[in-house]
Amino acid sequence: MNMIIHNTSITIAVKINPAQCHRLRHIYSFWSSIKRTLACPSCTSSTHQKILLARPNKHAKQQHPERVSACEAMAAPAASALPLDGRVALVTGGSRGIGREVCAHLASLGARVVVNYASNSANADAFAADLNSRGAAALPRAVAVRADVSDPAAVRALFDRAEEAFGTPPHIVVACAGLLESKYPSLADTAVEDFDAMLAVNVRGTFLVCREAANRIPAGAGGRVVTFSSSILGTLLPGYAAYTATNGAVEAMTRIMAKEVAAKGMTANVVAPGPVRTELFMAGKDEAFVRKVEERSMGRIAETTDVAPVVAFLVSDAAAWVNGQVIRVNGGFA
Repeated sequence: MNMIIHNTSITIAVKINPAQCHRLRHIYSFWSSIKRTLACPSCTSSTHQKILLARPNKHAKQQHPERVSACEAMAAPAASALPLDGRVALVTGGSRGIGREVCAHLASLGARVVVNYASNSANADAFAADLNSRGAAALPRAVAVRADVSDPAAVRALFDRAEEAFGTPPHIVVACAGLLESKYPSLADTAVEDFDAMLAVNVRGTFLVCREAANRIPAGAGGRVVTFSSSILGTLLPGYAAYTATNGAVEAMTRIMAKEVAAKGMTANVVAPGPVRTELFMAGKDEAFVRKVEERSMGRIAETTDVAPVVAFLVSDAAAWVNGQVIRVNGGFA
């Protein structure tokens, strides 16, 4: 076995005698012990490097304690790398409610985040600044970008801005922007204008964002798309006819998309929360309604922090085999 050690890489050349194939197991074990460890620049001889690149053993610690300590210190950052380091996440509706919590959670896992918002620039900019203040990196971890998700040109510009900010197309796209009519009219009393407004954001907006994601996320990049529906589809409550219809459309569209992008190594899934304590949900609700919801939802209404970790799982490497699914996060509500 010949080993060549550079400053940041290791090259191993192995000649295998067919009669000694059983040694492959030991070679693999040796390689596994060093492949995640950086070479130590303070070790000048090949003997020292071989000792210190492997997991520190008793001999290494006795003979070269100062070098073992240096190597262990260098290896620590690699071992503690965050799961979403190096990935860019674009979250629509990211400045408020569930979308805001999703942005914060993904950023805490190492992702660089594009916070999309519709109108309140002061709120979105302050949130992006707060996310940037939490990290030690000199470069920004978050940018706020205004865009109307129902406008095709605005959605294209949103993805362009994400790539300009971070030098790469998004790896993760979360379509969280949504609209709910707070008067909760019956179908007979639903105004066409209100129906069209929900359709524009919830369905057309999700379609445009998903279409752009399917075209922009490179094949083999571990792309993840998460859309948002609602557990209202499991309850079919009166007063939610138009809103429920938009959620049904989102779920069907996302599950079909999942099949279409699978060959690129991408996944597409839906998160369908139950009642969550957000401005969107609480608008127009009285205490009696809230108590009924709590009785059906493990004694409380969900917080945004109950939903964001589910999104984080779906966009992680651990969920590579989860595709085309609807995840109902509702505490048993539906």
